[in-house]
Parts: sequence; structure tokens; C-alpha cells
Amino acid sequence: MPDTRDTLHLAARILLLPVLLGQAAFVRKRYIALPEPTGDRTGTIGHGPPLRLLILGDSSAVGVGVARQEQALLGQLTAHLSTHATVTYHLHAVTGAKTSDVLAWLDTLQEGPYDVVVTALGVNDVTKAVSRRRWQRQQTALLDRLTTQFGARKIVVSGLPPMGQFPLLPHPLRWVLGRQAARFDRHLEAIVAARPACVIARIDLGLDEMNMSEDGFHPGPVVYAAWADAIARIILADRELLDGMQGAP
Repeated sequence: MPDTRDTLHLAARILLLPVLLGQAAFVRKRYIALPEPTGDRTGTIGHGPPLRLLILGDSSAVGVGVARQEQALLGQLTAHLSTHATVTYHLHAVTGAKTSDVLAWLDTLQEGPYDVVVTALGVNDVTKAVSRRRWQRQQTALLDRLTTQFGARKIVVSGLPPMGQFPLLPHPLRWVLGRQAARFDRHLEAIVAARPACVIARIDLGLDEMNMSEDGFHPGPVVYAAWADAIARIILADRELLDGMQGAP
């Protein structure tokens, strides 16, 4: 039976379509295209047992919104983990990437096994109007392939951000995209809950102009720091994963 919230949201989107199209065009004109941060996307850091880390995703995984990888998700996460392990890391992320794009990349990436895979996807699926059912199928396929083909022992799935707080977006476009992102996130939670190797990472931080980057759409340094801290806590709290690292050759 269809969710009443989904039905009402669809009706609102249809009624507001002329306004939403105009606002989308306005946002594209005022959007500041920030560069991707400089810095290594592959390397090794730290001391201790080996930990193999793969990060996949969109511009947030790349680190758009900060100048250097050290300030982005990759740099801040590996800084946390490097005090506990020798981290070999690989970042494969592209601005504008959707879940379908990452699925297509998998055949070109070096296969694992990886101890930890982090994904950051969903915002572009929302903005590019990917249907919820298609997105669910793609996310399911992605997590299953990461487990089987890439031997991921733990997959940390980043929850969708509250797009209804993005400063760049005017209302009602902000409301519509925010509701759609929340809808996707509810279904992502169910997909992750059905897979023992997967866990969702979330941060409790307002996405206002102080915390977001100057474009009003990407994270700023404070958000990247909180996000990296949340993921690091998940990884370091997994005793089975850490014990496996200790026993690695």
C-alpha cells in the first residue's frame, strides 16, 4: 500500500512544477562551482595493523567545499584511523556522480578485499530526479557487489543530508528536495538494516550558512570534521573488525 506521505509529496510536486522549474533555473545561474580539493587520493598513512579503506561517492566524498584533502572527508577520516592502523586508502569519487555511475565504475576499480568501504551518494539522485524504486535497486546492487566482489568486511553508508536545510535552495524547491531526500533516506535505512556488514553514518549538525561551504550546497570544514568523526567512531567501535586487523599478515 502506498505511503500517504509519498502520495501527498508527489501531488505537491506536480502542482508546484512550474515554480520548481523556474527556481531550478535560478539556482543553476547563481550556483558557485567550487573546485575539487587538491591532495592525494591514494596512499598509505599511519602505524599499526593494516586497514584497507575505499571511499566511493559524489562531490561530498571528493571534498568539494574545502581547499585540501586534509580538510575533507578522506583526510580527516584517515587522520583518525592512522593512530590505530596503517591505512591504505583509495578515493574514487566524482562531482555529480549518481549511484548508477558508481555501479558502472566498479568494473574498472581494483578489487579488494577491503576492510572498510565508505559510500556517499544520493544527493545527485535526488536532484536529477532518479525514481525512488530505481535508486533502491541500484543501492541494493551496489552494497551487494561491494560485499561479494570487493570483499568489504564493513560498509559505512552515509545517510542522505537534510537537503531541506541547504542554504542555496529557495523555497518551495528546498522543501520538495528535502522531502525527497528524507524519503530516499528512509528506504536506505531499510536496505542497510538487512545487511549485517552495513551501517549508516549520520551527523547531528545543522547545515546553515556557517557550517556549509560558500556555495551553500556542499559541506564546509566543520561538517567534514563531524562526518569523519562519526565514521571513525563506527569503525573503531567494531571489535570484530579490529581483531581481524590485528590478525592480518
